[in-house]
Amino acid sequence: MKSIHEERRYNRNHVWIEMEDEFIGRCGITDRCLERIDSIVFVEFPEVNMEVRMGERVAFVESYSAFFDMVSPVSGRITEINTFLEHNPTIINRDPYGEGWIYKIDIKEPNEISELMTSDEYNDYSDGGGDI
Repeated sequence: MKSIHEERRYNRNHVWIEMEDEFIGRCGITDRCLERIDSIVFVEFPEVNMEVRMGERVAFVESYSAFFDMVSPVSGRITEINTFLEHNPTIINRDPYGEGWIYKIDIKEPNEISELMTSDEYNDYSDGGGDI
């Protein structure tokens, strides 16, 4: 898969996280997820300062054909949302790993990163079907 990057980690719910520094991660949905749910037309964002736990629903995206609960890859506090997506969520469709990021999180348990899939593991998982 062309968009998978080594520095990112992935959960089984097709959410990626990329570390910006030791404690802040930027999160979004993978292009493999987009291939399965079609073009995103709406995003329900988490609240800034909201505390979330690894595996907890943090956001919601809607496409023309499906709904998708975005599950947090790590525990922490939401520090920022991508406000550009509020009026143009379709940015996610063309650049899910760049301008289409959804939120940033201050990671409470940095060791949780090691529980996530590497790019190779995620490729194997998503090639095998990996539920949405």
